[in-house]
Amino acid sequence: MAEFIKNEIQTVNPNQPVTLNTSIGCNKGYVYHRNGSGIVTLRGIVNNNCGCFARYQVTFNGNIAIPDGGTVGPISVALALDGEPILTSRAIVTPAATADDPPTQNNFSNVTSTAIIDVPKGCCLNISVENTSESATPATTPAPAILVQNANLTVSRIA
Repeated sequence: MAEFIKNEIQTVNPNQPVTLNTSIGCNKGYVYHRNGSGIVTLRGIVNNNCGCFARYQVTFNGNIAIPDGGTVGPISVALALDGEPILTSRAIVTPAATADDPPTQNNFSNVTSTAIIDVPKGCCLNISVENTSESATPATTPAPAILVQNANLTVSRIA
């Protein structure tokens, strides 16, 4: 198992990864990460008689919010494989408007996302957690940046 975290509040722009620091590294070389990066590399290292892929369970848990001055609306994160979001892992929340609309940075919601990733023998795949929020009016308004705090990504080799 490997664990990557970042407790500080960070602003994550649309289609960009959440940055992480290594908390518990992989001492077998199956999982690689550079501190401060948002990308974790999964390696397809397998024994000859264990099949033709390595299987990992990847789970993200964290708190997300709309930044000060942002517009109330759905915000989301998803696990992304080689930069492409895994839509079945998308976690969406719509923070409630507060008395001081627009919302404040203290209106965080907790989200969790999990995916099973198969890495072919001898290959590597990159996994990240991306801001997949969409604009309510894409023609006139860009997708929103979000705040992420207490980000935690765990990677477990399961086969």
